[in-house]
Amino acid sequence: MKKLAVCLVSLMILSAGLAMAASQDFQVGFVYVSPVGNAGWSWAHDQGRLAVAKMPGVKTAYVEAVAEGQDAERVILNMARKGYNLIFTTSYGYMDPTLKVARKFPHTVFMHCSGFKTAKNMGNYFGRMYQARYLTGMVAGAMTKSRIIGYVAAFPIPEVIRGINAFTLGVQRMNPAAQVRVVWTKTWYDPATEKEAAKSLLDVGADVLTQHQDSPAVQEAAQEKGVYSIGYNSDMSKFAPQAHLVAAVWHWGPFYREMVTQVRRGTWKPKAYWYGLKKGIVDISPMAKTVPAAVQQKVMAVRQAISDGKLKIFAGPLSDQAGKVRLTAGQALTDKQLLGMTWFVKGVVGSTQ
Repeated sequence: MKKLAVCLVSLMILSAGLAMAASQDFQVGFVYVSPVGNAGWSWAHDQGRLAVAKMPGVKTAYVEAVAEGQDAERVILNMARKGYNLIFTTSYGYMDPTLKVARKFPHTVFMHCSGFKTAKNMGNYFGRMYQARYLTGMVAGAMTKSRIIGYVAAFPIPEVIRGINAFTLGVQRMNPAAQVRVVWTKTWYDPATEKEAAKSLLDVGADVLTQHQDSPAVQEAAQEKGVYSIGYNSDMSKFAPQAHLVAAVWHWGPFYREMVTQVRRGTWKPKAYWYGLKKGIVDISPMAKTVPAAVQQKVMAVRQAISDGKLKIFAGPLSDQAGKVRLTAGQALTDKQLLGMTWFVKGVVGSTQ
C-alpha cells in the first residue's frame, strides 16, 4: 500500500507539472498597423505569425489596425502586462512606443520592424525589399509604352524612398528613357486615398502603376483603366488579373520562427537584422504570362546575381534627380547610407517631402 501511495503521489506531481507546463506556453504577440485581411503589409506579417503558431509550445495573438503613437503604446503595454515573452511591433511609427515599453519590462523581448533603435531587450529587423523592388522595376521598364510609370507611396521616409529608388534603377536598366512619377498619400492604409492617387498618375499618362501601400486599390485602379500594375507585400494578381505583372513580396515566416527559437534558447541578441533575397525574406511573385519570356529570363538572372552578392543595386556611377553625382564608378552605398536615404535618383519625378 505504501508503494502504491508513493506511485499515486508521483503521478499527481507529474500531472501537475505537465498542467503547469501546458499553461506556460511561450507567448508571442504581434501589433499591426492595418487590417490583416487586405493582402497587404499586415497580411504578410500575419502569415508569418501563422507559421509561428504551428511551433510546439507556442501561442500567438495579434491586434490589428493600431494607430501609430499613443494607441500603439497602449496596445504594446497591454501585451507586456499580460506576460507575453516576445512582442513584434510591425510599423515604423511603433519604434518609440516599443522602446518606451521595453524599458519598463526588461524580461520581455521586443522586436521592432523597419526602425533603427535598440535596447538591451529590444532589437529591430527589416528585409532588403529594395532588392525585389529593383526586379519589379525591370519588369515595369520592359512593359511601359508611354515611358511614364506611376508610384503611389505612403510616407517620405528612408524605407519608402529607398524602394522607389531601387525600382527606378530597375526601370532604367530596361528602359533608360522611362521616368517614375511619385504621389504621396501620407497614409499606410486608406484604399480610397490610394485609388485617387493612382488615378492622378493615370491622368498624366502612366501605363504601369506600382505602390508602397497596404491595400490593392492601386491594382484595381490599373485594371479599371486597362493598364499594367505591379503589386507589393503579396501576390495581388487575384485583385487585378488582367493588369498584374508581378509583385515584390514578403516571406516573414522563417524569420519569425528563427527569432522565437533564439529567444527560447537564450541565444537571441538585441541587434539589427536586415536580410534579403539570399535568406528568402523578400522575393518576387511569379510573373504574368503577359511578360515576355526573354524579360522573365533576364529578371531571374539578375535575381540570382543579387542573391549571390555579385550585383549591388546602389553602385556608381549614380546621380540624384538634380543631377548631382552621388557615387562614382567603383563606389557603392553602405548599409548606413541606405538606411538613411532621403534623396531620389535620377529618373524619379516628385519630391521627397
